Amino acid sequence: MLTLPSAVKVYVATDPIDCRKSFDGLSTAVGAVLGADPTSGHLFVFFNRRGNQCRILFWDRTGYCVLAKRLARGSFHLAARATAQTHHIEVEAAELSLVLEGFDLENAKKRLRWRKAA
Repeated sequence: MLTLPSAVKVYVATDPIDCRKSFDGLSTAVGAVLGADPTSGHLFVFFNRRGNQCRILFWDRTGYCVLAKRLARGSFHLAARATAQTHHIEVEAAELSLVLEGFDLENAKKRLRWRKAA
């Protein structure tokens, strides 16, 4: 399971990307496709067209890091929350961990959590 500070956001591109891209290609895609700053420290997640490969780009204050995963069988499944107008969605780190482990979150039910009132 990924353990990230609450200030770190996880952005998932809704359109597939060529997973042969690496540091420069992914950082360009973050700016052009997602409209975000690739050096912000947030995680930017991309999947290929077949859905069996994933690339995660983030900046760690000294340079880019790319994490890659290719499934031997099957494909990654995100909960369908994207619309035709959006190029990315924001997910929680726990949701990303489950997706990378192979869980299909389409029919999963998320329970409300208690939060302290401001």
